Amino acid sequence: MAEVTAAAVKELREKTGAGMMDCKKALGETGGDIEKAVDWLRQKGLSAAAKKAGRAATEGAVASYIHGNGKIGVLVEVNCETDFVARNDAFQDLVKDIAMHIAAAAPVVVRREELPADMLERELDVYRGQLKEQGKPEKIWDKILEGKKDKYYSDVCLLEQAFVKDPDKKVQDLVNEAVAKIGENITIRRFARFVLGEGLEKKSEDFAAEIAKTAGLA
Repeated sequence: MAEVTAAAVKELREKTGAGMMDCKKALGETGGDIEKAVDWLRQKGLSAAAKKAGRAATEGAVASYIHGNGKIGVLVEVNCETDFVARNDAFQDLVKDIAMHIAAAAPVVVRREELPADMLERELDVYRGQLKEQGKPEKIWDKILEGKKDKYYSDVCLLEQAFVKDPDKKVQDLVNEAVAKIGENITIRRFARFVLGEGLEKKSEDFAAEIAKTAGLA
């Protein structure tokens, strides 16, 4: 069993709200790996987030964030259990941080289960093509693709992204810390991210081509 430091126990307690002895055991069982210890505690139902995950969260707040003089805008809905917590400064700060993160990191979905299957498969096809070009034997492709898939999830899934204000933690860790601190189940339900002019460039090019065609220039 790996040696467990007091600093690691403290960090894990802050992330999960679990008891000191549970944190120490989790770190011992996972070789001192903080992220694996978080998952171990959640699987055992020992983290604050795991204990509260099944509780209904129907209150909360919708927050907006505007960046770059109106070039990027975000709306996000974050839910909690009570209106009292929804008006709490700690919860409001969390929602604002999440909105700001979405503006900066441009996630596609909240969680991996929401990612369209065809979108994931398209990425995997690209990776397979790369492996073929590199001459990698097909018998090891599956193992490599699993790692590629996890990396892709961490790029496009909000909860798995590194938090922009503290890259050592994921957005899910940020939520877990808030659950431990506030004492209620907290979930990110949905978001929308707007970029000024996004999707218009191609339409403008198509329109210009159509004009040229009409004028006999193309």
